[in-house]
Amino acid sequence: MTNGVDVRTAAAEFDRSAVADAASAAEDERKQVLSQFPLEDWAELPLERYALGQAAPPGAGPTYCRLMEFGTPHLGSIKGGSAAKHIMYHHVSGEWRLAAPLRGMDPQDAWAELRGQFVRAFDALGSGDFEALDDLEVLRYGPTLVTKSLATYFPQHFLPIYAGEHLRRFVTLLGGSTQGDVPAWGSNRRLLELVRSRAEFEGWTRHEVMHFLYAHFDPRSKQRTVWKIAPGERGRLWEECRAGGVIRVGWDQLGDLGLYQSDTDLKQALDRNWPRRSGGSLTLARRLMAFRDLEDGDRIVANRGTAEVLAIGTVNGSYRFEADRPEFQHVVSVDWDLSHARKLSEPKQWRSTFAKVDPALFARLIAPQGASGVDVIRAPQTTPVALPEDVQAVLDALERKGQVILHGPPGTGKTRLALGVALALDGHADALGADARHRGLAQAEMLHGDRVSMVTFHPSYGYEDFVEGFKPDLSATGPGLTLALTDGLFHSLCSRAAAHPDQTFLLVIDEINRGDLPRIFGELITLLELDKRNLPVALPVSKRRFSVPPNVRIIGTMNTADRSISHLDAAVRRRFAFLPVGPDPDAVSGTVGPLDLAAFFESLNGRIARDLDADHQIGHAYLLRDGAPIATEEDLAAAFHHEVVPLLEDYCLGRAELLHLILGDLVDADTGRARLMSPQDLADALATEFTSGAPGPDA
Repeated sequence: MTNGVDVRTAAAEFDRSAVADAASAAEDERKQVLSQFPLEDWAELPLERYALGQAAPPGAGPTYCRLMEFGTPHLGSIKGGSAAKHIMYHHVSGEWRLAAPLRGMDPQDAWAELRGQFVRAFDALGSGDFEALDDLEVLRYGPTLVTKSLATYFPQHFLPIYAGEHLRRFVTLLGGSTQGDVPAWGSNRRLLELVRSRAEFEGWTRHEVMHFLYAHFDPRSKQRTVWKIAPGERGRLWEECRAGGVIRVGWDQLGDLGLYQSDTDLKQALDRNWPRRSGGSLTLARRLMAFRDLEDGDRIVANRGTAEVLAIGTVNGSYRFEADRPEFQHVVSVDWDLSHARKLSEPKQWRSTFAKVDPALFARLIAPQGASGVDVIRAPQTTPVALPEDVQAVLDALERKGQVILHGPPGTGKTRLALGVALALDGHADALGADARHRGLAQAEMLHGDRVSMVTFHPSYGYEDFVEGFKPDLSATGPGLTLALTDGLFHSLCSRAAAHPDQTFLLVIDEINRGDLPRIFGELITLLELDKRNLPVALPVSKRRFSVPPNVRIIGTMNTADRSISHLDAAVRRRFAFLPVGPDPDAVSGTVGPLDLAAFFESLNGRIARDLDADHQIGHAYLLRDGAPIATEEDLAAAFHHEVVPLLEDYCLGRAELLHLILGDLVDADTGRARLMSPQDLADALATEFTSGAPGPDA
């Protein structure tokens, strides 16, 4: 059972007939692959018929890799991520990018080796020797492509599921065990065995099983980011996008986005095509990669300007690059719903092509016209709620390790994330997408309960506050000072957790690195390890027996500008998982006069990382007001002069030359201090210093 749904019950209720059309389309696609790339032709298949990033011979049709990733969606998806999944490909720079075992080889020699391993894999399957696949080292560098290839040529032996993580989740769901080093095709075979062993799947086709598993137990079931994407400047391409069922964006000089392996790779291409004073836009690179990696079911808001929603769409196909078009060659297929078109009562910070849409705003956008908005439900939800990706990542780390430290520069939202995880654990995940007021009310209610406690460590905080100690008894009436044994915060939480073993209890420790951790935790640091939970020890003060229940979790937050992870006690480091929480330019997507806030924020942090270090970057909270990006010159001036500059001056320790490296011409050469200017002039100066030459069309 998972998410409250029993596999057997769900299978009995599943409408297998609804899969018929998709299964028929998948078989047509499989026949297309077999026709264009017959199994017997693989031994002599030329490189130009295999790899992405090169022009196919006239009349030859798509290359094998393009057909498998973009031309056969019903056979099962392998889209998303870079072209590295294809083991070798021709990069837009003109270089051949090769997987590790092939690096240093001539492209034709590398292809001969890769092709040979494909042929050996096909021959092994033809003779039923599945174990021989594990000896083909090069194929391990493209597990999704290889597994889809094997399932296409030998469908009787595989399910149309190719992502290793998805396969492992499904294997566990059906009662099997998994190993991390098993390639995707091995997990696929294991999953097929489990399916065939269960009576509820008797007579089911491979595609029925695949559609059922994703329909009820989708490993991707987290709150997906909703993107606002402008169809050209002022929506000029909207009619074409609407009629064609697509969304298009520019930056055509970059070529096929599928050929970029990382955001840094794409940023370098932006630098080459759109030189700018302060370096390329890593934010834009990440947004373009998010566009490339949109998945079926993702939601998109199409806008015109800052106050008009044109439609809300649902992604229904893979990214593709249409090089034969004169402009806006990057394309994703979308089903558009025009019923949500509206004029917004309040303009949004939507001047750039891409922007993340707040979940609370999206809920209002998809509500019926005239609805009053979405209120937080105060009772714990009874149906699963998709969680934001960052919240889910922390929950996964807590499940794996038991305790987590969220670390990063100040102002990046570490405490907010910790409290968001607490809401999810406390049964109020529905509040995560609410507005700030409702979310705050939910957090206050949670902290007044018994399951979640919060504390801030400081230099005076000690063992007696955390575990136990003798403290003044304020209820004593006799003469003199009376001391009484008092349970500390963690001791009390563990006692409540032991009394309710079916519930999860959480302690949030803000500023955890400001306390003397070995002194505060004492001997209990050993008991934090999950395999030592319920192990009793005698407390040194009271001699009482004590243990940490297995249903207790701890989240700590720490500012790396105060102290890096390396300064923490080694015993503490071993017992915590460490998750970085970095500056998020998307959180400050907006403009103030001529200044693009996200570009300024990214460029400023780039200089800080270069001239100080990454731990001293500033967080996005410095450029937010009431949870939204600052929108006026006055707010910008206040944030810059009263918060950002004093922080940087403190980091630079009076070294005017270092401050000048970071702020450039905004530092007075004579005084070594930041120049004072009117709010309007400051916005212009920041735009000139940090964002001049920024690439990309506006919304």
